[in-house]
Amino acid sequence: MKKVTILGAGNVGTNCALFIAEKNVADVTLIDVKPGYAAGKALDLMESGPIRDYDVVIQGSEDLYDLVYSDVVVVAAGKVREPGMSREDVLEDNVKVVDSFVKEIAKFAPNAVVIVVTEPVDAMTYYVLKKTGFPSSQVVGMAGVLDAARAGEIIARQLQVAPTDVEACFIGGHHDEMIFLPQYSRVSGIPVTELLSSEEIAQVREEVKDAGHQILERMKRGTAFYAPAASTARMVETIIRERHRILSAPVYATGEYGLRDVCIGLPILLDKMGVRRIVELKLTDEQKEALNKSAEALRSTQEKLASRIKEMAS
Repeated sequence: MKKVTILGAGNVGTNCALFIAEKNVADVTLIDVKPGYAAGKALDLMESGPIRDYDVVIQGSEDLYDLVYSDVVVVAAGKVREPGMSREDVLEDNVKVVDSFVKEIAKFAPNAVVIVVTEPVDAMTYYVLKKTGFPSSQVVGMAGVLDAARAGEIIARQLQVAPTDVEACFIGGHHDEMIFLPQYSRVSGIPVTELLSSEEIAQVREEVKDAGHQILERMKRGTAFYAPAASTARMVETIIRERHRILSAPVYATGEYGLRDVCIGLPILLDKMGVRRIVELKLTDEQKEALNKSAEALRSTQEKLASRIKEMAS
């Protein structure tokens, strides 16, 4: 059985473990710094197995050595936003959290594909990539899958169709500059551009952009976790079971779409090796401009992180 290790046994990490288990994808190890916390969550999940029909092994630990033999590592640890906070407001706290275990990922799980969920996901994907020294194919963020899922629910609601029949495509950063690609979004194979007006298409983007904030404002404490966990589990399944799916995710650009040295959401082919390749789609001039604008919004933060890494190494 393959092994997935999830760093952080909070709401996202625990539900990700549940979704992976329910698909019988892999054994799961939850790691959390709180003594006994991950072990307690793991035991509770194991006791759900006879009812939910899964028989994978779920373990909990505080020891980073338990990263060994991981095929996939999910980085879900970190501070979550509170009402009134942006994703960037948790950057400094979450850099410190990631610093507490990122070297151990490289040491104990050098061949694992790493999926970064910690906010802000584009910047943290860049940071994990640079700190581990892994090939860019081995580190990928979770965001485009979540944005597509949110869009799928919105489009299904607009058209009164089954959400499972909707495939949506987003690129760009997981922030206000995210870009909806309606020409590559479909309902049962029919392009969304044939089914929705330009006003309705614009509404989809605005609702997706605001989705996390809306959940945060309603919950008051904590933020979205079911959909992010489900999105992460889908990526894990794609890797472990070699599904060879094309989806959007924050990855390191090396010239694709004219972008370099920035982690940003782009269409990728994901398989057991991680990012097999970045898929270059034909974009409109407006979409190209929006993608460049999104990249510039991300680049300044990521350049600061790169400078910090160099200072720490010197």
